[in-house]
Amino acid sequence: MTMSAPRHDPSYKALFSEPRLVEDLLRGFVPGEWVGRLDFSTLEKANAQFVSEELLRREDDVIWRVRFADRSWLYVYLLLEFQSSPDPWMALRIMVYVGLLWQDLVKQKVVGAGEKLPPVVPVVLYNGETPWNAPEELEELVVSVDGLQAYRPRCRYLLLEERKLRLDDAESSRNLAAALFRLERSRTPQDIAVVVDCLVEWLTEPEQASLRRVFVSWLRQALLPARFGGVPVPAVSELSEVRAMLQQRVIEWTQQWKQEGLQAGLTEGRAEGLAKGLTEGRAEGRAEGLAKGLTEGRAEGRAEGRAEGRAEGGRQLLIRLVEQRFGPLAADQREQIEAVDIDRVADRLFEAQSLEDLLGE
Repeated sequence: MTMSAPRHDPSYKALFSEPRLVEDLLRGFVPGEWVGRLDFSTLEKANAQFVSEELLRREDDVIWRVRFADRSWLYVYLLLEFQSSPDPWMALRIMVYVGLLWQDLVKQKVVGAGEKLPPVVPVVLYNGETPWNAPEELEELVVSVDGLQAYRPRCRYLLLEERKLRLDDAESSRNLAAALFRLERSRTPQDIAVVVDCLVEWLTEPEQASLRRVFVSWLRQALLPARFGGVPVPAVSELSEVRAMLQQRVIEWTQQWKQEGLQAGLTEGRAEGLAKGLTEGRAEGRAEGLAKGLTEGRAEGRAEGRAEGRAEGGRQLLIRLVEQRFGPLAADQREQIEAVDIDRVADRLFEAQSLEDLLGE
């Protein structure tokens, strides 16, 4: 069963294009009393109205704006960071994006001459497994020089590292962002079904149809294919259908994974058994061959020795046996054999793997 992290496509960005999900993200995971002073009824996407083509090409970014109770605007720059490891230059990127946003607001005359720029809160949502260790403050990326500290730019972003977020009160608060993060942490169909049950209960109103659709789209296109690779995901359009599908398919998927595991085990077992059999067979064959060769060689040596007689001498016989075993000998090799103890060489003759092995001994 495949257990990889879910891939992210436009369906994930679509989730954070829903005002309710952005509101729940800010309420549930962004610290600061200022969040309580926001009028979320004014929450609206800023991309289409005030953002340049350069920023719009940032496919994984969503820009929102919302009014404070005093009617002044706050911009939330939400950067969805889906790469597997931290970006050491994130603080620099954020400064550039925020600068471009302010520049566009001036260009579009949203901010007039003599007016101050609106505050921007950059939020980096990171879901990688590698812990985030990149500087969160631009000042940390700039060399510090005595007398020039005042010119070091300061631009900080808010990091939301999904793997570290606490989701304990997700059900009691009915927080959709927390539900999304729980789905990303899920590893079994049962884990997913529990969260989907909550979503079915929370999103019942007709005006929540768009939210239901984007959750279903992301589940079908991203999460389920990534979690359960190779398992067909039927076309469903409602969360209640996803829940029913999960309930019906759990047993079927479990049996499929069991069969896949059994087949993989059989394949691996056959391969391992064949390798082990070959190794043991070769070892046994080598041992049997050496024993038989040694016996026959000694018998042949004794017979040839008797036939040739003492005139030729045992050393010449030994040289012949060595040459039968390893091929013709050079003159220095013959001399080396003639200079050693015959019995020692004879005893090693059929055990040695090579002439060098024999002479070395």
